[in-house]
Amino acid sequence: MSKVFIYPSTSLILSDMVERFGHEPLGVAIAIRERIQTPGLDSPPLQMTPEDPKKGLKYAAVEVPSGVRGRMALFGPLIEEAEAAIIINDSDLAFGCMGCSRTNELVKFSVRQRKEIPVLDLNYPSDEEEGLAFVQSIKEFLDSLTKKSGDRKEV
Repeated sequence: MSKVFIYPSTSLILSDMVERFGHEPLGVAIAIRERIQTPGLDSPPLQMTPEDPKKGLKYAAVEVPSGVRGRMALFGPLIEEAEAAIIINDSDLAFGCMGCSRTNELVKFSVRQRKEIPVLDLNYPSDEEEGLAFVQSIKEFLDSLTKKSGDRKEV
């Protein structure tokens, strides 16, 4: 079983597919759930502590907006923990929306910089035929993780 970082990380479709093929999906939904359920969090509905932007400094420079650093405080540890990743480019908003555009760019950049993990990089499908190929590519990638294939695959 591999820990697979998914992007967009709020995509329940990707999360479900990763889990169905026997791997652990890494997305911010779980990290946010832990924050919401943590007693004593003082800043709802933000679910951020004053320490989060400071933690985000590990992943983003001080000059970037604090919202990017705050988001990276959630994404960064997940990217570090990942043993593989799936990135969907140009996805439909209903597929899994994200926050700040700069955070999105930084997340994809950070994942792609981790040369030691396999990354499946796909474009969101625009018709049924592409959709079938899309799902098949994800299935093959997840199957290859079980076989411990370390090749980087881009489509």
